[in-house]
Amino acid sequence: MHPVRLSSQRLELREFTIDDVDAVLAIYGNVEVAEHMSFEPRSREQVADVIVRSIAASRSTPRGEYALAVQESDTKELIGFARLAIDPHQHQAATIGFALRPDTWGVGYGQETVRLLLELGFAELELHRIWGARSPANAASAKTMAQAGMAEDYTLREHIQKAGKWRDSVVHTILRHEW
Repeated sequence: MHPVRLSSQRLELREFTIDDVDAVLAIYGNVEVAEHMSFEPRSREQVADVIVRSIAASRSTPRGEYALAVQESDTKELIGFARLAIDPHQHQAATIGFALRPDTWGVGYGQETVRLLLELGFAELELHRIWGARSPANAASAKTMAQAGMAEDYTLREHIQKAGKWRDSVVHTILRHEW
């Protein structure tokens, strides 16, 4: 499925272009954002690599990864990065993730982003299960996934290694018939 373009009341998911590097750097290069991610803040070069890989992956057949820009519908300003990746080890399943620019936190954009990812996975790709993992300390992400209908299922112990330390991840899931 290419190109992807989904919208909610205030947001749109769309394919990335090379012109999005600086807007994504404002997210992935931000210390506040990276605090709960599996990586340290990224450089412009690293972000450019992510965008180039995302564009290439968008043209793969079959498509296994949907890395998408989150933009405000009214302004068309890029405010986030959303991802749905088909899980090759589970039948009809995918994992999701998202990151938003800190100045957009607290207004429900996370929930809208997750709901758009669920729409992509269930309505467009006809998946059976979608799951997402978060840092145990990320209460906002827990609330966001719960409000989107995802259940907190279990903890993956010492799942992520960051800055030389292991961190658990809390897994949230939703099944198609629950959506």
